[in-house]
Amino acid sequence: MQNNDPTQDPATEPFIDEAADGADASTQVAAEYEARLAEMRDHVLRERAEIENQRKRLQRDLEQARKFANEKLLNELLPVLDNLQRALDADKGGASTLRAGVELTAKELLRVAQAHGIVVVDPLGQPFDPERHQAMSMVETAEHAPDTVVTVLQKGYVLNDRLLRPALVNVATQPG
Repeated sequence: MQNNDPTQDPATEPFIDEAADGADASTQVAAEYEARLAEMRDHVLRERAEIENQRKRLQRDLEQARKFANEKLLNELLPVLDNLQRALDADKGGASTLRAGVELTAKELLRVAQAHGIVVVDPLGQPFDPERHQAMSMVETAEHAPDTVVTVLQKGYVLNDRLLRPALVNVATQPG
């Protein structure tokens, strides 16, 4: 007589056990993958947060750098401003005292500017250079070679090899 109970059948009994073990193994693997996925998601979220914090920090530092970029220069200009005020206050001493005060102030201002990379362009007697000079007029003269700067109307300035302002000049030309 045959046994119709599948749990009693010796041929199907190992199959049922293997299926149960396979289900348990696949459930365990799935759980491991889900845990690993959750760990990776957490890691990605933390990295994104760190990147966002770093971006905000850099933005804040950049704003501070822009805001206070000229602080050192302005601190060095304060004594120049003080000297100008002293020169104005010295007006009571006469024109010579005022002139001496203004000359000292101009020298101090030039010293501060040069300390920060400014070079004065004063091309009197030099050949005309359209890269650094702006010709305001041509002057007929036999005393100077043609295309020579004969008068500087306004000095020019260069900052770290970049022209800030060209010198305004009169340039010699041959007479007649």
